[in-house]
Amino acid sequence: MNKMNPTPAKEKSEPIVPTDLRKVLDPVSMAKWKSLTPIARRDFISWIDSVKQPETRKRRIESIPSRLASGKRRPCCFAVVPMPLYKALGANAKAKATWSDLDSNKRRNFIDWIESAKESDERKKRIEKTCAMLAAGKRHT
Repeated sequence: MNKMNPTPAKEKSEPIVPTDLRKVLDPVSMAKWKSLTPIARRDFISWIDSVKQPETRKRRIESIPSRLASGKRRPCCFAVVPMPLYKALGANAKAKATWSDLDSNKRRNFIDWIESAKESDERKKRIEKTCAMLAAGKRHT
């Protein structure tokens, strides 16, 4: 814990499993889920949360036990860095350099913050703010 971030690092890095996902994880699937790194679990949860249609969310959630059973440790076809952020970083050398120096948890925190915005205009603003912060050498949201 520190003054700028009152949440202990361990609490921030362990994702909260959504209720609808928890319901489909039988004991074998849950054991495989727990064997994933916190970042891999966050990627699965982000993949689930990134959908617009409830049917798509349901389909993705229902596919997770079989994905885990087949040895998948990350969701298929899920960009770890969203394309708009990737392009923005590519256009700002200082931000890109700072991004490259971040560990995966710090990168994921930025991505989660950006993607938690419901409106595309707000996501764009957060991408701009992220690049400005990184260009200034700041490493956290």
